[in-house]
Amino acid sequence: MTHTLATVEALFARPFFDLLYEAHTVHRRHFDPADIQVSTLLSIKTGGCPEDCGYCPQSRRYDTGVADQALLSVDEVVAAARRAKAGGAGRFCMGAAWRGPKDRDLDRVTEMIAAIRDLGLETCATLGLLRPGQAERLAAAGLDYYNHNLDTSPAFYGDIIGTREYEDRLATLARVRDAGLKVCCGGIVGMGESRPDRAGLIAQLAALDPPPESVPINLLVRVPGTPLAEAPSLEPFEFVRTIAVARICLPQSRVRLAAGRDGMSEELQALCFFAGANSLFAGETLLTTPNPAITADAALFAKLGLRAFMNGAEEAESGDRAASCAAGNGPRDCA
Repeated sequence: MTHTLATVEALFARPFFDLLYEAHTVHRRHFDPADIQVSTLLSIKTGGCPEDCGYCPQSRRYDTGVADQALLSVDEVVAAARRAKAGGAGRFCMGAAWRGPKDRDLDRVTEMIAAIRDLGLETCATLGLLRPGQAERLAAAGLDYYNHNLDTSPAFYGDIIGTREYEDRLATLARVRDAGLKVCCGGIVGMGESRPDRAGLIAQLAALDPPPESVPINLLVRVPGTPLAEAPSLEPFEFVRTIAVARICLPQSRVRLAAGRDGMSEELQALCFFAGANSLFAGETLLTTPNPAITADAALFAKLGLRAFMNGAEEAESGDRAASCAAGNGPRDCA
């Protein structure tokens, strides 16, 4: 189904419980609703970014108290990946505060990727804009996913970022796909955008061909010193609506609760899981912002009857489930 801006806006406008019912039905059709894919995100190079993204504490243009840190060693990153695996993560994600990596930077990053793969973890990297040939280098090293978010709608994008164009992001995503990598691509809500802007973001994500395998939905963390430090809070039910609409429009994607979860109640997170979120970041820090403790996540999972989804073999089982449901012979909770 094609999701235009108008059809996505219509989904947002539906009565809340009707929207949640449809989203949950779609979710069960494609996934086991008890499975939550767990990733860990590490900042492998922190601060000093030349970009002017209004939400980002790592921009050198803003005084946010974030200390610059050079690219970590391979040993440091592998040690963090081992801790992540012991804590239940199935995917290890690496973020670097660059506009885009230099070729010499990729030498060390590709070593990291190969070493983390040897631990039995999926790998993901978010390194900024990629130039021709760089995605291929990452793929050759064994990278599974590349993250590059659209952030918001095309209409609102210029209010948040002035140092790179929307088309730059789309070009990087095209290079990632051409290299045979899986795509992790989502955005941020709560930056002062309108509901049509949230709809515009999801319509853009759904229009990617094929859609992203992983879709992180970030709730803005208002960091002092950034231009968005005083942005108005997004109403919680509107955030749940955003998750539900993403699930309906991206039925086979993993929809991830990403940044901002530290400020969410257990009840809000539970509604998001019901609405179709089935992935999250674990670990007490996401790049430079706080995240719930692993023990808190474990307690919430126990209360809700959820379990950590670990690896690609389980992803194949989810695909088998979707095929069985579509054929009418799947488990009782397909619908």
